[in-house]
Amino acid sequence: FTFLFTIEYFLRLSCVGRPFKYATSFFGIVDLLAILPTYFSIFIPGSQYMLVIRVLRVLRIFRVLKLVQYLTEARVLMQALRASLRKIIVFLFVVLVLVIIFGSMMYFIEGGENGFTSIPRSIYWAIVTLTTVGYGDISPKTNFGQTLAALIMIIGYGIIAIPTGIVTSEITMAARKKISTQACRVCSAEGHDVDAKCCKYCGEKL
Repeated sequence: FTFLFTIEYFLRLSCVGRPFKYATSFFGIVDLLAILPTYFSIFIPGSQYMLVIRVLRVLRIFRVLKLVQYLTEARVLMQALRASLRKIIVFLFVVLVLVIIFGSMMYFIEGGENGFTSIPRSIYWAIVTLTTVGYGDISPKTNFGQTLAALIMIIGYGIIAIPTGIVTSEITMAARKKISTQACRVCSAEGHDVDAKCCKYCGEKL
């Protein structure tokens, strides 16, 4: 089957107008990863474990079976994640600053005698508490420390909802845009409008 997949891969490259565009696309990379492990196992000893990568070929079933509905939903999700990436990065940076501040405060409040032996260990406790995981391996003993811990827990509950709201908002906005799953035969670009007649990237008729 690897030989047939190899022939198919090169036939695809020869049929599209821009072979490099297809080769660097998602499904182009999937096709390449589906055939490379077999050749690696032949020429490179000990690389047989890479054959498991061929399971990526299963992703092609979405196109073979024309499961357009699932492709559309997956594309909406990917667009939402890409659109919310910067916001989530800013959010994670704010969380990082908070855990450093809270961890440092707890280190000075509790001290080494209560298990907060260093600032990094205190930051670890702040992360565990802020994310509401609560392992319980370290816990504050003083009243002031317990008050701060309670405040961090309350903030943690509010923080958990923020990335969910960001992604949900982007998914809602992306779902309003009706996108076709048709790929351009010249540049292999996807993401065209449903009523599009020409490719918005190269101008070729769809």
